[in-house]
Amino acid sequence: MKKTITVLGMLSLSVLLLGACGSNKKEEATQPKKNDELTLYVVRHGKTMLNSTDRVQGWSDAVLTKEGEEVVSSAGRGLADVDFQNAYSSDSGRAVQTAELILKENKTASKLDVQKDPGLREFNFGTYEGDLNHTMWNDIAKNQGVTPEEFLKNMTPESFANSVAEIDKEKNKDGKNWPAEDYATITTRLTKSIDAIVEKEMEQSGSGNVLVVSHGLSITALLDTMFDDFKMPEGGIKNAGVSVIKVKDGKYTLESVNDTSYIEKGKQ
Repeated sequence: MKKTITVLGMLSLSVLLLGACGSNKKEEATQPKKNDELTLYVVRHGKTMLNSTDRVQGWSDAVLTKEGEEVVSSAGRGLADVDFQNAYSSDSGRAVQTAELILKENKTASKLDVQKDPGLREFNFGTYEGDLNHTMWNDIAKNQGVTPEEFLKNMTPESFANSVAEIDKEKNKDGKNWPAEDYATITTRLTKSIDAIVEKEMEQSGSGNVLVVSHGLSITALLDTMFDDFKMPEGGIKNAGVSVIKVKDGKYTLESVNDTSYIEKGKQ
C-alpha cells in the first residue's frame, strides 16, 4: 500500500500540555505554536565522470564533472533563500559533494554538516557496476524477451531492478561481489531512511526545511512507492532536479517532481 503515512512518535509535548491545561487560557497562550509541517527538498546529485562515459553507477562512485559542479551550484543559488535546518545525503561521494555545494550557496545553512545515510544510496547493480550501460540494457532486454528499444521505452524501476537482480545471481555465483538488489530491498531501505529523517526532524522542531540528496533511480523508486499518482518523468530525474515532499499531520504529500527551475533561477 502506498503512502498516506502515519508518522509514529511525533506527537509534540506542546500538544499534550495544551490538552492537560483545559480552560486555563493564560497557560494555553504561553505554549509554543508550531505549524507542524516539514518540507523535504529531495535532490538528485550532479553529473559525474562515470555518467559522462555512460558507465553503470550504483554503489560505485565518481566525482562530479566541472559541468556537474556548475549545475549543482546554480541549483544551490536557486535554493539560497530556503532556510535548511538539516541536510542529509547518501554516503556516496557524488551525493555528499552535491549536498555540500548546495549548502555552500545557502544564506543561512552554509555551515551545516551533511549527515550521511547509506539507506539513500542508488540501486546496487552487482556485477554490472562500472560496466557500459548498453551492455546491461541488452542483457535485461534479452532476459525479458524484448528489444533494447522496447525495454527502454517501457522500463519501470521495479522491472529494471528485478531483472538486474535475477541476471546477477548467475553472474555472481562465486559471491565475490555485493549482489544486485531487487526492488523490494531497495524501496525498503529508502522508505526506512526517509521515515527516520522525518521522525527525527519532527521530534526536534516539528516543522522546517530539510535537504535530502540521493540518486536518480532511487528517488524515482522512492516516489513511486510512496505516492499512487506518481509518474516517472520522461528521461528520469535530471541531475540537480528537485522534488518536494510536504509532511503534515503524519501525511506525506508530493508537491513537485524533477523541478529544474532552481537551476535556471541560480543561473540568472
